[in-house]
Amino acid sequence: MSPKETSGASRTGTSRFSGAFTPGRIAMTVVAVLTLVFIFENTREVRIRILIPEVSMPLYLALLATAVLGAACGYYAAARRQK
Repeated sequence: MSPKETSGASRTGTSRFSGAFTPGRIAMTVVAVLTLVFIFENTREVRIRILIPEVSMPLYLALLATAVLGAACGYYAAARRQK
């Protein structure tokens, strides 16, 4: 790199991490944190019926499992769309 190219990049304030904090990523981080707070605030025991069996478990585990399954389905759908 020439001295002109190096000094120009530092004046504009760009770096290799400038794309790390985009508005979309910040919004998704906020949503993820709020989801986790909601999940772990609901700790009472609940009965859940999955087709035939009835299971008794803490509500936060059921919410966390649902969130993980939803994220996995969203990731799978996004990966299929890119092909």
